[in-house]
Amino acid sequence: MENLNRRSALKFGLAATAATPVFSLVVPAKAAAPGYSATDGVDMGHGRRMVEVGEQESQITAYKSIKIIDVIYQPGASDPDDQPMMDMDMVCHIIAGEFKIEKKGIPAYTVKDGGIYSCGKGKSDKATNISNVVGIHRIALLIPA
Repeated sequence: MENLNRRSALKFGLAATAATPVFSLVVPAKAAAPGYSATDGVDMGHGRRMVEVGEQESQITAYKSIKIIDVIYQPGASDPDDQPMMDMDMVCHIIAGEFKIEKKGIPAYTVKDGGIYSCGKGKSDKATNISNVVGIHRIALLIPA
């Protein structure tokens, strides 16, 4: 430290400042939750509404297209107990709230804001918004070819 003068201290400070943005990129980005109104989308019952976000042709050979929907759950709202079997594969992303996921054959688990999970064709699950905020479940429906 004896050789540290004002000029080398300034260089060191500038180098550290320049590196700061690089280290801030390590934190994963979260999807911004859309600000849906109480009347957006289609009422699905049980305190849930569905909004169609978009659909795109798939570049994955097993799927014709991918459709994105948001299911909006009021606090405490859940899917009905008699959920039908899924007719396609899905990837679910929680963009607001916290959900308890129940699937047959495995213990229930929690998916928090920013988390993802998948659902397979021929299976069913039940999602319950266990948070005290409006929950948004963004789902990528993988429509078979």
